Amino acid sequence: MMTANGGDIQWCFSQVKGTVEEDVTEADIISCVEFNHDGELLATGDKGGRVVIFQRDELVSTSEGWSAADYLGKANQTHRGEYNVYSTFQSHEPEFDYLKSLEIEEKINKIRWLRRANPANFLLSTNDKTIKLWKISERDKRPEGFNTKDETGMLRDPTSVKALRVPILKPMELMVEASPRRVFANAHTYHINSISVNSDQETYMSADDLRINLWHLEITDQSFNIVDIKPANMEELNEVITAAEFHPSMCNVFVYSSSKGSIRLCDMRSRALCDQHTKLFEEPEDPTNRSFFSEIISSISDVKFSHSGRYLISRDYLSVKVWDLNMDSKPIETYPVHEFLRSKLCSLYENDCIFDKFECAWSGDDRHIMTGSYNNFFRMFDRESKRDVTLEASRENMKPRTVLKPRKVCSGGKRKKDEISVDSLDFSKKILHAGWHPSENVIAVAATNNLYIFQSKD
Repeated sequence: MMTANGGDIQWCFSQVKGTVEEDVTEADIISCVEFNHDGELLATGDKGGRVVIFQRDELVSTSEGWSAADYLGKANQTHRGEYNVYSTFQSHEPEFDYLKSLEIEEKINKIRWLRRANPANFLLSTNDKTIKLWKISERDKRPEGFNTKDETGMLRDPTSVKALRVPILKPMELMVEASPRRVFANAHTYHINSISVNSDQETYMSADDLRINLWHLEITDQSFNIVDIKPANMEELNEVITAAEFHPSMCNVFVYSSSKGSIRLCDMRSRALCDQHTKLFEEPEDPTNRSFFSEIISSISDVKFSHSGRYLISRDYLSVKVWDLNMDSKPIETYPVHEFLRSKLCSLYENDCIFDKFECAWSGDDRHIMTGSYNNFFRMFDRESKRDVTLEASRENMKPRTVLKPRKVCSGGKRKKDEISVDSLDFSKKILHAGWHPSENVIAVAATNNLYIFQSKD
């Protein structure tokens, strides 16, 4: 059942970042979206290896003329700060592996923030092979009055220094600097698909198709292999790792998903090499839905722990499933995302769309789930009311605070006035990457080279 409020949240347009040009360059396509832990910063990575960080404005001047004190009260509920560009930097460059004669793309596969421990912010970014730790820091003062340098920075003749001066700090225009603090390379034979920072904020893991490595943030030249599913004979390979994530509070627990539709929960306390899982979350296949495409569409493209750590969501091609960590026999909830595509799997296979990897996200209170679809549609599910809604990331309703209209897709029979036919969906426009603010109803949705930000009306 679809409702206009999608589980009592009315979503409004807030902002859009990016150009309007029709011919989008490949390098500008957004490849990941990630809020930091308090939601004040939002990072995107793109196929050109760039990271753009947006910062939320602290105060918004409103037409009502509210004061700062008023703003912190009622206005905070309705007029939230906008996100504006804070820092842009080139994280990865294209490389070439001469031993294997392979080009290594600069595309940013994942970004993960570390919790803030001092005035600087730190984030991890990765392409297919190399993970980098970046420090994002601010400078608004500069030292002046050196003894051995003149005002232009040139070294003075030491014999000309007749008196000692105490250097002073003078205000300057704010500069945001991004500097690479660590580079973690040469540990993955296959393409890295996931990185996840542990709750201890000292270690993180990186996963590729066949292995998961555990790293210490201070040590770049060695990592510890915690999962290895590579068979002795590669002809016997029947599944690959698709995503991996640490538990939000238990530093010894993590999960990884596979292309066969299973999720394995591992406990690093039980053994060093976690090839033997502690729990296996897998739903037996319905024989009535068995087809040539069954294995492809059951592959899990994303897995996420809820903020409470009690539940998991997994996204496969046609649905989102919610799993209770205490029950591994079957999911406790299943939400079809675009069931109307089941009859189109053959053409989706031919145009390679069936291999698209959609991500999913939890709301801050774990009540709502968001995931993407085609035609720049994205889906919201309310776990309590069981209501769902389809919304569109579009430049048509670009006035701030315009409530998004629910969209409906007609899969057969007579099409109603507001419905869109399955055959007229644009499969080149897809919402693969999206993020949900950790504590507020603010979402960031990547549509090709544009970043849409929506917020709830209340």
